Amino acid sequence: MPTIKSSADLRNNYNDISKFCHTYPEPVFITKNGKGDLAVMSIEAYEELTSRFELYGLIKEGLDDIADGRTKPFSNAMSDIRKRHNR
Repeated sequence: MPTIKSSADLRNNYNDISKFCHTYPEPVFITKNGKGDLAVMSIEAYEELTSRFELYGLIKEGLDDIADGRTKPFSNAMSDIRKRHNR
């Protein structure tokens, strides 16, 4: 169940909302005039979320490479890595 607070709650109870955000890795949804306005989360939760997006993007790139035939045998890839490492 999402946590929903009003903008007045954010203004009047910032420390409590901050503590909640640092305790639970989920956003608090802030409403303004009864409508959704913001999602607030800790920096740690935000960084984890953006890291996941980056990882998903890299996985998609890899899957696209496979689908488009931009691959090479594992032994060739390892040989290339070893050559670069020994320079």
